[in-house]
Amino acid sequence: MERPGPSEVTGSDASGPDPQLAVTMGFTGFGKKARTFDLEAMFEQTRRTAVERSRKTLEAREKEEEMNREKELRRQNEDIEPTSSGSNVVRDCTQSSSSDTSSSESEESSDSSSDELIGPPLPPKMVEEPVNRMEEAMGRLPPPLHEEEEDDDDDDGDSEEEENPVQKIPDSHEITLKHGTKTVSALGLDPSGARLVTGGYDYDVKFWDFAGMDASFKAFRSLQPCECHQIKSLQYSNTGDMILVVSGSSQAKVIDRDGFEVMECIKGDQYIVDMANTKGHTAMLHTGSWHPKIKGEFMTCSNDATVRTWEVENPKKQRSVFKPRTMQGKKVVPTTCTYSRDGNLIAAACQNGSIQIWDRNLTVHPKFHYKQAHDPGTDTSCVAFSYDGNVLASRGGDDTLKLWDIRQFNKPLFSASGLPTMFPMTDCCFSPDDKLVVTGTSVQRGCGSGKLVFFERRTFQKVYEIDITDASVVRCLWHPKLNQIMVGTGNGLAKVYYDPNKSQRGAKLCVVKTQRKAKQAETLTQDYIITPHALPMFREPRQRSTRKQLEKDRLDPLKSHKPEPPVAGPGRGGRVGTHGGTLSSYIVKNIALDKTDDSNPREAILRHAKAAEDNPYWVSPAYSKTQPKTMFAQVESDDEEAKNEPEWKKRKI
Repeated sequence: MERPGPSEVTGSDASGPDPQLAVTMGFTGFGKKARTFDLEAMFEQTRRTAVERSRKTLEAREKEEEMNREKELRRQNEDIEPTSSGSNVVRDCTQSSSSDTSSSESEESSDSSSDELIGPPLPPKMVEEPVNRMEEAMGRLPPPLHEEEEDDDDDDGDSEEEENPVQKIPDSHEITLKHGTKTVSALGLDPSGARLVTGGYDYDVKFWDFAGMDASFKAFRSLQPCECHQIKSLQYSNTGDMILVVSGSSQAKVIDRDGFEVMECIKGDQYIVDMANTKGHTAMLHTGSWHPKIKGEFMTCSNDATVRTWEVENPKKQRSVFKPRTMQGKKVVPTTCTYSRDGNLIAAACQNGSIQIWDRNLTVHPKFHYKQAHDPGTDTSCVAFSYDGNVLASRGGDDTLKLWDIRQFNKPLFSASGLPTMFPMTDCCFSPDDKLVVTGTSVQRGCGSGKLVFFERRTFQKVYEIDITDASVVRCLWHPKLNQIMVGTGNGLAKVYYDPNKSQRGAKLCVVKTQRKAKQAETLTQDYIITPHALPMFREPRQRSTRKQLEKDRLDPLKSHKPEPPVAGPGRGGRVGTHGGTLSSYIVKNIALDKTDDSNPREAILRHAKAAEDNPYWVSPAYSKTQPKTMFAQVESDDEEAKNEPEWKKRKI
């Protein structure tokens, strides 16, 4: 035995894991190469193993059946023909059986190499039975390729004939949810379809739980998250745990599924000229939308001519700012905005009739800009992407609905007119199979009924319409999982359209529940009138005549007090005059100031002169050491003054 050289030892160590490195990293398996698995080879090996096992079981069953048949034949031959001929027949049968068994053994050996049968052909029953057993064990074998293709072609032809998008509209049944008396301006349905949230011009947001409602169709919660601002938009997040509330204020709010506030966007500084330098919106909001992929990111657009993206974790400042501009570079107000299905694009429609689309990560210049999508001066109320992400639908304030291909954003694919709208949030949406486009129409009060109109996306022909109610259709939402259509109207109703066969859950859960009866806390067998002084000990004595009662009242000083006559003039005795309704009058009334003082003020002061001289208290003690002694001059009378006057004065007079 030769000991390997150092080069061989190092080579073997290099191929294996380094023990020192394994000790350093803390686990022994470090450095080993990961095993790779070929799934197709594993599936093929499993299939072959199953086929071989099934064949072996079938062959074992066949052997047992052959042995049983041989025994039966022997018994029959022994009973019927005990002669030598019979024994010869039996001998021949045994020989044939032995040859069959040998052929079966040869089949076992040959199965491993090839599938060809060796030996004499089996009878038809023997051939059919193994095939049937194989089908039972492995399932039915697939047809040949050319037959399969023919069947697929036939199925496609049948499906094309039967396929009609109008038949998929779930409008056979409907339920009505009473939101209030004013317009339902916002609808939101969570991704699972369990809860519906509605908002309106009455500032209320109501929550509806399909699984918890009964046939009375009452909301389980109602609140006013934005106080006295109309609700413009409501939308559940892609996870269904938060709701974006956009109102007429400049601050959007996010609430949870139960209505508690999660965050509120900050308000910007309206005195800053460049809206990109302020932290939030400074004017009324129009709408908002959640990002379809990223949790916690949403977008809002406002009258301050900006579109801002936000994050729930950072309510003190927006994430990014998009500033729509005209072709001349002037500000323009966006009226609606939305994300694309993959979340990479942001689309906004503006008051000048343009539609602008940005890349989510590039806020400077729009990626697509079509300046005359709708008539200038009309508010485009909705833009929505199709489920495949290639087509954009826009609902204009010029009573039109248009389709756009974002790959060739130079002209509309189709346009439909004659769809009146009177609300700035009339929306449109795509059907779950992307074959229909749905929008609502508005009507004046008492001038017809609002309709839900369906257009085929491929040809843009109006294929169906539903009369909703005698008011405008503002909001429409077609949920892909439930296959139900939610509609918000101008008279405070939210309607849900469904089909028992085509729809899932949703309204079907609450329709089957009977309305709960009000429980009475107590039931009285007899009707009693309960009064506070019904017992005799508390009952007041009843007077038999009114004259005696009047005499008693005359003796009572309070009851016989003469009422005070109305005050005439400015008021006196603490009573304010009839004209006194000012603060000074109120103060005079409370202080009870009496201004009627006819005494002489000099006499009122001299009344206390003697007391002050006899008992000085205030002024005299303070100046007793520093004040000189008072010396008053004698006052002469008028006659003495006239005698002492000089002569020249008398002459002058």
